[in-house]
Amino acid sequence: MTSLLFPLPPTVVPIDGETRAFPVRRIYCVGRNYAAHAREMGADPAAEPPFFFMKPADALVTGARAPYPTDTDNLHHEIELVVAIGRGGWDVTYEQALDLVYGYAVGIDLTKRDRQNDAKAKGQPWERAKAFEASAPITPIFPAERIGHPKTGAVELSVNGELRQRGDLGDLILPVPAIIARLSEVWTLAPGDLIFTGTPEGVGRLARGDRLSGHIEGVTRIDVEIA
Repeated sequence: MTSLLFPLPPTVVPIDGETRAFPVRRIYCVGRNYAAHAREMGADPAAEPPFFFMKPADALVTGARAPYPTDTDNLHHEIELVVAIGRGGWDVTYEQALDLVYGYAVGIDLTKRDRQNDAKAKGQPWERAKAFEASAPITPIFPAERIGHPKTGAVELSVNGELRQRGDLGDLILPVPAIIARLSEVWTLAPGDLIFTGTPEGVGRLARGDRLSGHIEGVTRIDVEIA
């Protein structure tokens, strides 16, 4: 029997109210899924529909502190609803999509905006700006069997007590079932997948020592310090 050269501990996210944890396989992200945010980034939401990119599992931060990363002078916050997939599926329909959902969390997509702008200007991928370690603080997952499937509700984020981002889940260009259906046209979704669904307008610069406090109505709140 083949043995491992060295062990790789699984990446896990706590499940609220349980001793079990959610093992993470992949992290999918949706870009420009709120029209107002697309416009503040200089895009036309009518001409440029939402798209997908990925983060590695080690981007997740489940504690209360996230380090300020190297290689940037312009770190931005993006609060997002996160979908946790509990059942696999390929080419699922809109009507079937929510059957794949285990639960929901609140996450923050930390972004090196200067590195992202560099990549855009050169037509390069976004990994340097989006896929770095500790770029995805996340709360425990709340099972859908307890909280349901939120379709509307306030999405807000404050930095040091100042409200920065405000939106509503009802403003998602692609709602959760559409996101799952479209993702499954390209990738086979599997238990352990997470989906960051996009951020509303109001993204902005962070500094070392900033305290982020956000919430998504019907899910939970998130509190993170940029260490």
